[in-house]
Amino acid sequence: MSYTLHRGDALTVLKTLPDESVNAVITDPPYNSGGRTSSDRTGRTARAKYVTAGSAHDLQNFPGENRDQRSYRSWLTALLTEAYRAATEHSVAMVFSDWRQEPTTSDALQMAGWTWSGTIPWIKPASRPRKGGFRQSAEFITWGVKGSLEKDRDLYLPGHFIASQPRKDRVHITQKPVEIMQQLVRICPEGGTVLDPFTGSGSTGVAALREGRQFVGVELSAHYADVAEARLRAELTQDDFVLAGPEA
Repeated sequence: MSYTLHRGDALTVLKTLPDESVNAVITDPPYNSGGRTSSDRTGRTARAKYVTAGSAHDLQNFPGENRDQRSYRSWLTALLTEAYRAATEHSVAMVFSDWRQEPTTSDALQMAGWTWSGTIPWIKPASRPRKGGFRQSAEFITWGVKGSLEKDRDLYLPGHFIASQPRKDRVHITQKPVEIMQQLVRICPEGGTVLDPFTGSGSTGVAALREGRQFVGVELSAHYADVAEARLRAELTQDDFVLAGPEA
């Protein structure tokens, strides 16, 4: 297996991808949430929103976390439209969000042409309690398909996942567990290509390579592109990988 890691803006890079060149889109965009009010969501850095005050780790911020909901939907629709063009028939797109942004995420997915097919909860045992109310214990994966699902595949995947965020060797504020990502990438046919326009620390790519899939990633942050490159390279021999970018 091999990977290509583009360093640059996701929308700019997606416009350069050939038609029908990827077989699945799995991504965790900066979804501009993390607060009860608009000012909470748009007026604070990613670290301020998603890292508990006084936390021992010093993870770096990432860009793109200060859009309001209307601009977020417009921006995400444009991205998912380009991803739709670059995807083959029967491809599945999966987009992470929280409860606040799940409705606008499903809107953007459908506006981009994907057929919305469900919302998968990721339940986190180590989660925030809410005084006087219910624990905030889940993120959501909104998913859709280009055309219809491939009916000839003998594939059955779970409808929910249970796992805590990585704690040991955590390198990104919103890092996803590789064990969950390895199950998600199986929606891509063996030997096919998984696209992640927001690679972050590279967990989707690591999972894709471990499961025998090719990977195309895009990352705007130079710091996290370096982190992702190191993790992806560790999965392969030096002759197996391709680096691309930065994009103009």
